[in-house]
Amino acid sequence: MEELTLGFTDNKELYRCYMPFFKNGGLFIRSARQYKMGQSLALSVTLPDALEPLVVTGKVAWVAPHGSQSANPAGIGVAFIDDKANLSGKIEKLIGGMQNSTDPTYTM
Repeated sequence: MEELTLGFTDNKELYRCYMPFFKNGGLFIRSARQYKMGQSLALSVTLPDALEPLVVTGKVAWVAPHGSQSANPAGIGVAFIDDKANLSGKIEKLIGGMQNSTDPTYTM
């Protein structure tokens, strides 16, 4: 299984990438590389102000190819499958007040 390392430096970028509409949460990852729907990935995610990364496994559930019609960047949405570190809960705590924001995200 391929592992991707992500580091977030601020909550606004984390908000733009978080995908709460997946059952267990998920993250949008900017990438020009092509991934297949359903491809399994391990994510090593460092949240803002965290010293250690949290690891979660997921599957590609969203693909935004380079050159798509939206203004959003190319990348993939990874739905969390095995979230033993409760990454989704920690993200929601960090961006709690922003979740009902009208600010745009990279997804929906």
